[in-house]
Amino acid sequence: MVDGWEQGDGSATDRAWLADWRRQVAALYAEVRALAATDPAVAHRHWREVRERLYREHPQSPVPRDAREGFRAHHFEYDPALRFTLTLEAAPPVAPGAFDLQLPNSGADSLAFSRVGRVEIAFPDRPRNLSVFWMAGYAGGLFIPFRDATNGRETYGAGRYLVDAAKSADLGGDPAVGTLILDFNFAFQPSCAFDPRWACPLAPPENRLDIAVRAGERLAGEPPA
Repeated sequence: MVDGWEQGDGSATDRAWLADWRRQVAALYAEVRALAATDPAVAHRHWREVRERLYREHPQSPVPRDAREGFRAHHFEYDPALRFTLTLEAAPPVAPGAFDLQLPNSGADSLAFSRVGRVEIAFPDRPRNLSVFWMAGYAGGLFIPFRDATNGRETYGAGRYLVDAAKSADLGGDPAVGTLILDFNFAFQPSCAFDPRWACPLAPPENRLDIAVRAGERLAGEPPA
């Protein structure tokens, strides 16, 4: 299994529900991009509410079936300082069609990626970089996983995702000027954080931040004072 895709029983009904999940997630992120153009905090509340409902009610939820009814999502408080419009700096060119990376994975499966560039993020103490990847298979798309010092205590131990465009988790940008919007308040746990039956691509060492990013989705319980 790859993150965000439950094999199910392969029936037409199972695949129809999977298609519905993708449609609803794509619609959610379209709404979020529109709302965030004027009020990112309102967009964030909408994102939280709809995601929690989908995770609790949808047949393709990554949450185990016996835990869905009482499922509640947990998040850090919204921090407007952790929303960035960033320039995508191109990676060195590779041969056309070359996918040269196998990112760490929580399961036995592996997915090929190429490194398409990087972004520099102006955190308050000093800038830090994250690599931006493109997924070779599945539906393709930009992919930005990251780890930080909250992992294993306040967030999933193997990290979180900022962008997973193969499944429509993308806050946008302007390709005409080469920018991406990254908002750590929308950082989310991969499916394997809910159930180990999922196989999730994870952040490589180059995307491990040496600070605690207390924004976005977190594990149950209150963050430390």
